[in-house]
Amino acid sequence: MQEFIDFLNGIIWSPALIYLCLGAGLFYSILTRFAQVRHFKEMWSLLFNSTPSEKGISSFQALAVSLSGRVGTGNIAGVAAAIGFGGPGAVFWMWVVAFLGASTAYAESTLGQIYKVNDNGQYRGGPAYYFEKGLSMKWLGVLFALASIIACGVFLPGIQANSVGNAVAQVFGQGDIINTSFGSVGTTKLVALAVILVVLAFIIFGGIKRIANFTQIIVPFMAMGYIIMALIVVFLNVDQVPGIFSMIISDAFTAQAGFGAAIGWGVKRGVYSNEAGQGTGPHAAAAAEVEHPAQQGLVQAFSVYVDTLFVCTATALMILITQQYNIQGTLPDGQFIVQNVPADVIIASPAFTQMALQSIFGSFGSIFVGVALFFFAFTTILAYYYIAETNVAYLRRALKVNVPLTLVKLLIMFMVAYGTVNTAGYIWNLGDVGVGLMAWLNIVGIIVIFFMARPTMKALKDYEDQKAAGVEEYTFDPKALGIKGADFWEKRLEKKQANK
Repeated sequence: MQEFIDFLNGIIWSPALIYLCLGAGLFYSILTRFAQVRHFKEMWSLLFNSTPSEKGISSFQALAVSLSGRVGTGNIAGVAAAIGFGGPGAVFWMWVVAFLGASTAYAESTLGQIYKVNDNGQYRGGPAYYFEKGLSMKWLGVLFALASIIACGVFLPGIQANSVGNAVAQVFGQGDIINTSFGSVGTTKLVALAVILVVLAFIIFGGIKRIANFTQIIVPFMAMGYIIMALIVVFLNVDQVPGIFSMIISDAFTAQAGFGAAIGWGVKRGVYSNEAGQGTGPHAAAAAEVEHPAQQGLVQAFSVYVDTLFVCTATALMILITQQYNIQGTLPDGQFIVQNVPADVIIASPAFTQMALQSIFGSFGSIFVGVALFFFAFTTILAYYYIAETNVAYLRRALKVNVPLTLVKLLIMFMVAYGTVNTAGYIWNLGDVGVGLMAWLNIVGIIVIFFMARPTMKALKDYEDQKAAGVEEYTFDPKALGIKGADFWEKRLEKKQANK
C-alpha cells in the first residue's frame, strides 16, 4: 500500500504541477497588475469593516477559518521537511509561492463569492460551485467535490493529528507502550488523541458558526504567540540574521540538496502550507457576508502572506539560526549532506522546530511548540471538516443524493485517530496525494474560467472603479458586467432595488 501511495504521489507531484502552481500565480499576478501589492492597505482595512449575518460570517471570521486551514502542521513540520529535504533554499521558493500565490488566492476566493449559493439559510461555495456555474461543467464540479471529500475527509486530517501526537510524545515522553491493531503506541499519544476527539466533536457538531467563533479567537492568538517567540530567537541572534537570509537566497540557486530539490520541496510545502490554488480557501471565502465579491478575494490574498511570509518564515529562521536541522540527500543511500542533529530525528515532523526552541528556552521551548502545534493542527482539522461538509452539500444539491453529515463527522474523527498512531512519512504522503489532486483540478479550472468569462478581472475592475468614485456602499451587478451564473448576486441586487 505504501509503495502504491509513493508511486501515485510521484505522478501527481510531477514537475508539471510545480510549474503549474508557479505559472498560475504569475498569470494572475500580471493580469491583476499585482493586486496583492497594490491593495495591501485595502486588504488590512477590509478585515475589520464587515459584520456577520444570520446566513453568513464576517470577513474576519472567514479569514480565521481559512487561516485555520492554512496555518497548520505545514508551518512547523512542513517547513522542517522542506529544509531537511530541499535545503535552506527551499524557504526562498516557499516565499515565491506565497507572493505569486496571493494572486491565485484572490482569483479563486473571488470566484467562490461570485458563484456562491444560499443553501437552506447558509452561504456555501467553492470550486465545485464555480465549475458548475461558471463553466457549465457539473461533471467537473462533482469530480472536485469527490476529490475534496476524499482529501479533506480522509487523507489530510491524519497529518495534523500525527504531528500533534509526535509533538506531545517528544515533550512528555511516549508513556507506557500499548500494542494495538495499528502497531505499538504510547499512552501519551492516546491521551492527546482523546482530548482532540472530545473537543473536535463538540465543535463540528455545532456547524460553521461555532467553527468561526472558535477560530476567530484561537487563530490570531496562536499565530501572534508563535511569531513573538520567533522574534525573540531572532533578537537574541540578530547578528546571524543577514547571513541566514543570504544563505536562503544563495542556496535557492546553488542548492545544497540540488536545485530541483530546493524548488520541488519549496513549492510542494509552500502549496501545502498556504493552500493558494489548492481550492480550499474559496469554501470559507464564500461563507462571508460582503458587499462585493472582490473584497473577500483581497482578504484571502492577505491570508497567504500571514501563513507563509510570517509564520513559515518564523519557523525557518528559528531552525536555521539555531542550526537544529539535517539535510538529507536524494541519493539511494539517503546520506546526509548536512548533519547538525542525530540521524534518527524524523525530518517530516515538528522535531527540528522543537529542538530549535529548546536550544534557546530549554524544556519550555519544546513544550511551547507542542502546545502551538496542538492548536495549529486542531484548527486545521476544523477547516478540513468544513470543506468536506460544503462539498457533501454540493453533491446533495447536484446529484440529489442524501449523504448524512454525521457520517462525514465520524469519518474525520476516525482518520484523526488513525493518523495519530501511524508513522509520519506514510501519513504525509497520503496528504500530498490529496493536496495534489485538488490543486490539479482547481488550478486548471480557474485558468479555464478566465479564458471563458474573466469574472475575477471584471469583479476587480468594478470594485476599483467604485472605490475610485468614492461610493458609500458597494454593489455588484453581474449582468451589467457580463457575468453569467451568479444567481445569488442577481437576486440580492433585485431585492435591494425593490426595497428602495
